[in-house]
Amino acid sequence: MHDSKVRSRLKAQLSKFTSELCGGLSKPLTKFVSEMLYGIESSQDVKLSNIGRALGEAIPLIRTEKRLSRNLKHAEIETELTSKFVAMASTRICEDTVLALDLSDIRKEYARKMEHLATVWDGSTGETHPGYWLEDVTAAEVNGSDIVPVCQKLFSAEAKEYVSENAEILSVVDAANRHLNGRGIWTMDRGCDRKKLLEPLLDKHLRFVIRSTGERMVRDRRGRLRGIAELAAGCKLRHQARVVKIDKGQEKTYELHYGAEPFRLVGRDEMLWLVVVAGFGEQPILLVTNLKLRARDSESVWWAARIYWTRWKIEETFRFVKQSYNLEDIRVMKYRRLKNLVVLVTAAAYFAATFLGQKMKLRILTEKLLVISQRFFGIPPFRFYALADGIRRLLSGSAFQPRQKSPPDAQLELALIWSA
Repeated sequence: MHDSKVRSRLKAQLSKFTSELCGGLSKPLTKFVSEMLYGIESSQDVKLSNIGRALGEAIPLIRTEKRLSRNLKHAEIETELTSKFVAMASTRICEDTVLALDLSDIRKEYARKMEHLATVWDGSTGETHPGYWLEDVTAAEVNGSDIVPVCQKLFSAEAKEYVSENAEILSVVDAANRHLNGRGIWTMDRGCDRKKLLEPLLDKHLRFVIRSTGERMVRDRRGRLRGIAELAAGCKLRHQARVVKIDKGQEKTYELHYGAEPFRLVGRDEMLWLVVVAGFGEQPILLVTNLKLRARDSESVWWAARIYWTRWKIEETFRFVKQSYNLEDIRVMKYRRLKNLVVLVTAAAYFAATFLGQKMKLRILTEKLLVISQRFFGIPPFRFYALADGIRRLLSGSAFQPRQKSPPDAQLELALIWSA
């Protein structure tokens, strides 16, 4: 199949995706979103100058850049697209789908004039630096390979509307749950086991598996006030498992021992469980969950642990969005534009990672794009990087065109066939 045919089919799918995404926007803003998605996919960048170059307009670049910046200020871009985007993703989320909520950051070390620039903490280095917080919700199945970006939100502690980190996290949970209606199991990393998050999740009847810091005070099965770490120390690790984890291309086998202990939050009646897994490091992993477990049932306890392990698989998606679209090189100055641009990048990632593979005929297109990416040493296990590169190589070979009509199914299937 010639690249020109693949390019034509890809553009038609991008137009179709944009049309579904922009149902609540005006025609001018719909055209703007279409241009931005095309430019982001084509340039794999978030700088308006490079997005403008990718559009290939027969006007001075500065005029294109100013038009994109002017349209990027509209508040409805974030509100309308986020709601529509979550609705699209929700159709792929089942009762026990894992919903990983990650709190990361965009580092802007040398920025001085960006609006509401705040101080953020880098968990990987243990240092603080100027930047913005980034919330990300991504879905995946425990036993599956498909990964679905659900939503992403930028926020700053210096913004006027900022209340607290807890309020920001719960607002994202609420935005997703409006379409999920309780489906899915939320998983979060250490630090999110605070009472101000656990209680609202319980009040909303949402299921969760959250890694604990071991510092919270709770009541054990006898009603005694104890620390989580103390409760974990007394937990009987009556079950065993052997797992193989691939790290930097090397397989490493871990012999694990695990168990579960019931407890209650102070002032609450709900029975929760502390799942303790020893063997990954010097300290055991502590997981707080409201799933219905049985301490003597190894499968139910292991299921809760596997839900958290699924988060490790999803973490590569967080890096994919940042790296493939050069998100930390974001340079617009105004806070509203920053927030809108993050939403558009999330939409571009959803198109590459999820939308193209939703039907078998589009999977054929996906595989062709992986070939076009021309990666050395084959396609890596996490294929989204290569897929994004294939999209960039195809779209960068032509200028943006207005919305293209998607061919009917019969023509579509013929268009996706190429010679050996």
